[in-house]
Amino acid sequence: MDKQTAQQVLSHPKFKQMAQQKALIGWSFSAVVFVMYVAFIWLIGTAPEMFGKPVSEGSITTWGIYAGIFVIVFSFITTGIYVSIANGKFEEMTKEVVREVQGEE
Repeated sequence: MDKQTAQQVLSHPKFKQMAQQKALIGWSFSAVVFVMYVAFIWLIGTAPEMFGKPVSEGSITTWGIYAGIFVIVFSFITTGIYVSIANGKFEEMTKEVVREVQGEE
């Protein structure tokens, strides 16, 4: 793709709309993950005894282990959802714009 075609794609209204949607979704997912981590750290700092309690009587596994695993898994799932959207819907929208621009030439 030459510079002129790239510039046409970047200035295309559909591409601009897609870029705005992608940014909104990306920042939204980032905010959700950030809030999750802040809440986790805040709880560790303000109520560490909550994470130190065993899951069941006689168990050596504490709630903190499960909370930490949940935060990690939640982050992976959130990232996976974003990548799926970005590589699916948004990639197809980009290809559509490129086809339109190349067809206009």
